[in-house]
Amino acid sequence: MPDRIDIFTDGGCSGNPGPGGWAYVLIKNGEMLTYASGSSAQTTNNIMELSAVINALESSILMEFNEINLYTDSQYVKNGITTWIFSWKKNGWKTASKDPVKNRELWEKLDILNGRIKVNWCWVKGHAGIKYNEMCDSLVRKEMQKYL
Repeated sequence: MPDRIDIFTDGGCSGNPGPGGWAYVLIKNGEMLTYASGSSAQTTNNIMELSAVINALESSILMEFNEINLYTDSQYVKNGITTWIFSWKKNGWKTASKDPVKNRELWEKLDILNGRIKVNWCWVKGHAGIKYNEMCDSLVRKEMQKYL
């Protein structure tokens, strides 16, 4: 059974809301194993960022990896799953300002996946020349073009 992989993810949309795309790249020992992407005609940036991570983790679990270094350029995703989600669940899926958590169904799905596999959550600066982050960004833009 393979041990550990690196995953880069990205999501975005043209307008917010607007046409969007998500993408991920799986890397093992410095070599790209696979990648995937998808799109939606009408979505938000945050939904696409979450979709990228969810799809990547689902794929990793199917491939039976047991540890992942997951790189995202989304502070929303990284902070949400590593910090904010504990308060959200404790407070009945309400934010600190007592508003319902946006994208709750995606957060619940991500929470389940995050509990099934060891994920080291890493933030990377977007558009900073990081090879696989840039590849994901390019895939996202290609997905958005389907609707523009």
